[in-house]
Amino acid sequence: MPIEKALVVGTGLIGTSAALALREKGVAVYLSDVDAHAVRLACELGAGQEWIGEETDLALIAVPPHLVGERLAGLQKEGAARAYTDVASVKADPIADAERLGCDLTSFVPGHPLAGRERSGPAAARADLFLGRPWALCPGNETGADALRLARELVVLCGANVVTVGAAEHDSAVALVSHAPHVVASAVAASLAGGGDVPLSLAGQGLRDVTRIAAGNPLLWRKILAGNALPVAGVLDRIAADLASAASALRSGEWDDVLDLLRRGVDGHGRIPGKHSGPVRDFAVVQVVLRDRPGELARLFNAAELADVNIEDIRLEHSTGLPVGVAEMSVRPEDTGKLAEALRFHGWHVPPVPR
Repeated sequence: MPIEKALVVGTGLIGTSAALALREKGVAVYLSDVDAHAVRLACELGAGQEWIGEETDLALIAVPPHLVGERLAGLQKEGAARAYTDVASVKADPIADAERLGCDLTSFVPGHPLAGRERSGPAAARADLFLGRPWALCPGNETGADALRLARELVVLCGANVVTVGAAEHDSAVALVSHAPHVVASAVAASLAGGGDVPLSLAGQGLRDVTRIAAGNPLLWRKILAGNALPVAGVLDRIAADLASAASALRSGEWDDVLDLLRRGVDGHGRIPGKHSGPVRDFAVVQVVLRDRPGELARLFNAAELADVNIEDIRLEHSTGLPVGVAEMSVRPEDTGKLAEALRFHGWHVPPVPR
């Protein structure tokens, strides 16, 4: 049977976003949270109705990693659902907690959607948060076929892509691609705290890109890092060694070591999957100067639609102290000419597109 009724336990960003996505697919969603205000807000946003004990097909446990085992045990005792999954960003510790508490592991599929925002809470939730994003499922030897089927259906309903991976491999992977990068971004952002106003007045988009994720909730990230401490420490050791080597090379003038790091950085960046987690494609960039006024982006997208050009990606760079910014639109190389022509026709200044 498909998922007709789902329970979401934890109405923060991830839980409420999943609830909104399920509601769009016609699933009856029930919401539960220790924070009554968060439940009310999620209900008002259209994410579902408050849970008062109804039996459901699947329960999604969207609580911090150290609480997953406890919540799972309580829900199974109440018979809340046929199957259970979670969204914790680490897997080994919650699974160990579930085993220690005597949970039924046949109905539990550990999971983790690789999606998020710098903002938290139900008000930041979006039904499209998971579209095209990877969603790890980490079934164990005990996991039942029905539970795994329901967990996979949940991922599909939310618009994400299932990635089946072992719990230990998952934790090592997210240490490399998520947890350590957050610490590194925080270290770069922390270096700005003691700087004066002049350096910050010169800040460009590169600094914003590097430090964007550092705006995450420190208390939440402390719990995430505590649950994956050793793998993250290993990645940070390797990054720290590269940085120390680069600093030493800069002092001594050994530019070959610096160049080697920069080249390895280019290679590593090139391995990051592109749109919808697919292979990286080479797109051309069309730049346009935007006024800082209401409706400007809508006009831009409308002009692209009229030109029959799909914008594959867009990046905004703001001009400090000026009421203008630059939009950088990634499009197929063969579309650059007609997009630039269309934008100029509608009155925008478009610099020549590099050949």
